[in-house]
Amino acid sequence: MLPLCHALAIAVVQIVIFSENWVFSKNINFYDVRPPLDPTPFPNSFKCFTCENAGDNYNCNRWAEDKWCPQNTQYCLTVHHFTSHGRSTSITKKCASRSECHFVGCQHSRDSEHTECRSCCEGMICNVELPTNHTNAVFAVMHAQRTSGSSAPTLHLPVLAWFFVLPLQ
Repeated sequence: MLPLCHALAIAVVQIVIFSENWVFSKNINFYDVRPPLDPTPFPNSFKCFTCENAGDNYNCNRWAEDKWCPQNTQYCLTVHHFTSHGRSTSITKKCASRSECHFVGCQHSRDSEHTECRSCCEGMICNVELPTNHTNAVFAVMHAQRTSGSSAPTLHLPVLAWFFVLPLQ
């Protein structure tokens, strides 16, 4: 009976370990972008999603050109034009200098009934989302993590396994 309980405890721990990635998965995940394997052209170089006048965010991110940003840029810029009903008319994403990021926020044009929202961020391919209002049309200066997911569950799994296996011995 004791070997059966021991085997069951190990099976439960393995299921928890292997299902961890499944629990945190998403359907389309542009956030889980891995750092490129090709050598960087200069220290602290980075990439941004890049597109010009794309019709929607999905296609912009999906077909973004995979190029290193020039050395005189530090941020990723997103410019989103949309109608008063929230329909996107134009999306532009690119690498940007600090001076290009001074004018973030949203401005409504009464003449054309369109709104332009601009946001900037710092980090590897950080410009995933579209700015749509004053809450997310910001200058976000924070470094993107180069690892995916949370490391907390991984750190605690060996401890959890120890508690399952120890009483069975």
